[in-house]
Amino acid sequence: MADPASLDHSDAALAGLAPGPDGAPAHEALAQRLSEARGALGPVAHRTPVVRSRTLDDRVGAQVALKCENLQRMGAFKFRGAYHHLSRLDPKVRARGVVAFSSGNHAQAVALVARLFSVPATIVMPSWAPAAKLAATREYGAEVVFYDQVGESRDGLAERLATERGLTLVPPFNHVDVLTGQGTAAAELIEDAGLLDALLVPLGGGGLLAGCALAARMLSPGCRVIGVEPAGGDDGARSFRSGRLERVEHPDTIADGARTPSLGPLTFALIRRYVHDVVTVPDEALEAAMRFACERLKLVIEPTGALALAALMTGAVQEARGRVGVVLSGGNVDLVRLAQILAAAGDT
Repeated sequence: MADPASLDHSDAALAGLAPGPDGAPAHEALAQRLSEARGALGPVAHRTPVVRSRTLDDRVGAQVALKCENLQRMGAFKFRGAYHHLSRLDPKVRARGVVAFSSGNHAQAVALVARLFSVPATIVMPSWAPAAKLAATREYGAEVVFYDQVGESRDGLAERLATERGLTLVPPFNHVDVLTGQGTAAAELIEDAGLLDALLVPLGGGGLLAGCALAARMLSPGCRVIGVEPAGGDDGARSFRSGRLERVEHPDTIADGARTPSLGPLTFALIRRYVHDVVTVPDEALEAAMRFACERLKLVIEPTGALALAALMTGAVQEARGRVGVVLSGGNVDLVRLAQILAAAGDT
């Protein structure tokens, strides 16, 4: 099986974005790609609203601006990276179709974007993928292929399908075009909310955090960028502390979008370059944040989408003072599960 990092870096080199000594392209080249992503996404992505709450401000002692990517097309920030990636493919290559592996939001994003470009999409998903995300992926017209977690890995199966069918693999996070697409969310947030003192971003594979941190460095240089992971899947926090890629083979968390066992080599290099800290929160804090969002903000967010808000509400981020941006990364939660969380006792 090919090394995903080498695949991404080969693509980057062809595009004039060859990695430097730290494993990531030069800042100027990344900034240019982020600007290109904004141009590509402008006509198609929702410019999601920035929501404020006096109740939340009083509770946490800060001026909070919530970037509502739960209201993005297909319900999550993943649309941005998927669209930017496909938009940059050679039309003849794109026409042959794409393949992706995902537990849910990346699956939906690639399926929707493929439909927009009128190309076939094959998505490799785990059998435990949330029912709502599985149904939406199929409704967007994608073929879903399940993988056996005991046997072949999902990325291995996706790469095999790409080879056998002549499809282009759309990585979930470890690619320059994907992460700069995701970073457009933070660029919009800073434009709409003004300069920030801190920016809290959910962390799974690292594409959203790396892209948002790049945008913050460009548009709000004094902003401290904090990644937030679930405590049961803290590979990113461990990697940030040790300075080398760490793995958590079977993350134990309700945040299904953050169950990646490890950051990508490219996203890790960028996180080390641009991010100030990575913190974790327990699942109970995610549920409390989801209840608060629904009851007080009238917003539906999924567990992964609640990571940054949970960190703010629990005080996990000491630097969250002054003007604080919070990315609500997605809202694709199963309604039965949401009802259970809302019905549970909790201090919101």
